[in-house]
Amino acid sequence: MRGGVMVCGTASDVGKTHIVTGLCRLLARRGVRVAPFKAQNMSLNSWVTESGHEIGRAQGVQALASGAEPEVAMNPVLLKPTGDRASQVVALGTAIAHVDAAAYYRDHLPGLRDLVAEQLDGLRRRFDVVVAEGAGGAAEINLLDHDLGNLPLAHAAALPAILVGDIERGGVFAALYGTVALAPEPHRRLLRGLVINKFRGDPDLLGTGPADLERRCGVATLGVLPWMDDVGLDAEDSLALAGPWARSERSALGDRLDVAAVRFPRIANFTDLDALAVESGVDVRMVTRAGALGRPDLVVLPGTKATVADLEWLRQRGLDEAIRSCGATVLGICGGAQMMGRRIIDHVESGRGDVHGLGWLDGTTTFLPDKVTRRRRGRSMGATLTGYQIHHGRMAAGPAAEAWIDLEDAATKPEGEGVADPQAGLFATSLHGLFEEDGFRSAFLGHVADRAGKHYEPDGVAFAAVRQSRFDRLADSLEDHLDLDRLFAVIEDGGLRS
Repeated sequence: MRGGVMVCGTASDVGKTHIVTGLCRLLARRGVRVAPFKAQNMSLNSWVTESGHEIGRAQGVQALASGAEPEVAMNPVLLKPTGDRASQVVALGTAIAHVDAAAYYRDHLPGLRDLVAEQLDGLRRRFDVVVAEGAGGAAEINLLDHDLGNLPLAHAAALPAILVGDIERGGVFAALYGTVALAPEPHRRLLRGLVINKFRGDPDLLGTGPADLERRCGVATLGVLPWMDDVGLDAEDSLALAGPWARSERSALGDRLDVAAVRFPRIANFTDLDALAVESGVDVRMVTRAGALGRPDLVVLPGTKATVADLEWLRQRGLDEAIRSCGATVLGICGGAQMMGRRIIDHVESGRGDVHGLGWLDGTTTFLPDKVTRRRRGRSMGATLTGYQIHHGRMAAGPAAEAWIDLEDAATKPEGEGVADPQAGLFATSLHGLFEEDGFRSAFLGHVADRAGKHYEPDGVAFAAVRQSRFDRLADSLEDHLDLDRLFAVIEDGGLRS
């Protein structure tokens, strides 16, 4: 099979990312060399490629589902919001600017169109099939002139598209019909299939609705996908936090551990928590106020794209005092780690200069203009770990603190990473993804349990295997509920025009 397709949506969070991931897996299982693509992603969850470039985490995971190595061409433009009106612009894996929307559209968008087209063309020439993911809603008529990643791109690339709607939200027929109706005529002709997603219950209850929709739109209804509980796929953005956290269905072998993670307003790379949730004895929850903290065994301060602003938010809500008085082990990751030190010197991200940190650890963070994006490996607590760094802020330990991770990939000798006070149960690190290594995850949770006076028994789950099974589950759902003959005909119609 050769070709390509774009998966568009009626809105954000309708399931485009899951469907692209499942389709990539489905094609890969059939021996097709397939690659994901998203022209422009707005997300604070990132992936660092082996070459040290930053792309949207969803595209990194989709590449894994495809059996392909994640690469920067799969997401040439990444926007990382730093406030309500501004974002950091990452082009071809490197941060190039920090701008508001008006400046982005005026100064950067024209050049990025050519960049996106070149990367998509390159992938289509190197892979049998490219499955492109749209962004947000496909018929945002107020943004049509600025649309970098939906039907205008599909039109320029002669790429057919399917449209996904979310029935869980209600109004799915109107959303699908309205999106088709609002699309300009050249773009409307590209829409070759409709998918109703997240349906609960008996599909027969839909009656003649799908057939009526097809008759009214003139676009084939490819099928109805069921609601899938706890898929646990690495989330693209914080909209996913509104749903339940995927958790293990196995019974705990020892005492249960309660993990409370702070949901910062600009939380980033919260997918660090996914590997904790696969453990049968671990419950992961998000908190935004002191009254909801309770008495957890572990508190996680996750990454954030606005360290100083989210530190102020933490203090305003009284969460800083609640965390220190609850007796839990505390782990800060990236932005959360930077907060735990004595000082933050920031003339780059917030421009606030010298700011007092929480003072829990003897460390100082200095923000520098150049951004570190690198995969790392090392050892800690007697176990191997891997991870990745994405930060402007460098945290240095003072004389009263110690590094707790030995990085083994340094150019000359092992390099100490992180700042910790193990006796006080305080750990800070710049490494994301460190819990994906099963041995380290078990060792760290064992330490948490010991401090809490509990017995923790790891059940031997392998996170990599869990992730692969989730890919297959998504692919199985597409195989069972979509008209694959019609879908594959659409894909093959998207062969590269030379």
